[in-house]
Amino acid sequence: MKNGKNPDPNVIHPIAGYEKEIYVKPTVMNPNIMVGDFTYIADAEFESHVTHFYPWSRDKLIIGKFCQIASGVEFVMNDANHQMNAVSTFPFYTLEGWEMEAPDTTDMPFKGDTVIGNDVWIGQNAVILPGVHIGDGAIIGANSIVGSDVDPYTVVVGNPAKPLRKRFDAELIELLLRFKWWDRSIDEINELIPFLTCSELDKVKDEIKKRIE
Repeated sequence: MKNGKNPDPNVIHPIAGYEKEIYVKPTVMNPNIMVGDFTYIADAEFESHVTHFYPWSRDKLIIGKFCQIASGVEFVMNDANHQMNAVSTFPFYTLEGWEMEAPDTTDMPFKGDTVIGNDVWIGQNAVILPGVHIGDGAIIGANSIVGSDVDPYTVVVGNPAKPLRKRFDAELIELLLRFKWWDRSIDEINELIPFLTCSELDKVKDEIKKRIE
C-alpha cells in the first residue's frame, strides 16, 4: 500500500492531480475493444487512438494487462482498408451519388483481430496496423510502423518495424512466459516488484524458478 491506497484497476486517473495519464479499461465504451487491468495511456482518453473502427466493423482490439502506451500511438483497424483486387481502390460505395453496392467481404482485405500481449511498451507515435499480434513483454520503438507480428520480449523499431534484439536470453523469456506475473494477485505483484525491476537477471531467473517449482 502506497500513500494509504491499494492499486485499483477501475480508477481512471492513477496519478493524483494529473489527468494526462489514465488506466484504459474503465474508460472503454466500445464492446469490441478489450483491455486488461492496469494498462495505461499517456493521454486523457483512449478511444480516439483507435481509428477506422465503426459499428459494423468485424474485428476486435484486444490489449493485455500492464501495457504502457505512449502519447500519439494509433491502432489502425481493418476498415481502413480499400479493395485491392480490382482496377481501382476508390471506395465509390461509401460516398453519395455513386452507383455501387458494398463489395463482398471476401473482396476486402481483412487481417483479423489486433492483439497486444501483457507488459508491452508502445513508444510515442507508433502505429499498429490491422491484425498485428504483439507478444508479451515486447517493446515498440517510437515512430515505428508495425505491420507484422512481434515475438514476445522483442524490441522492434523503424518503418516498417523490424526486430532489433531480444530483451533477454531464451531461458529467461521461457520462464517469464510460464510465470505470467501479470496474472498474479496485487499482493503477490507488490512482493515481486524487487525482482520485476531488478537488472541482475540471474537472480531474477533463480527467483522465478523457485516460484514455478
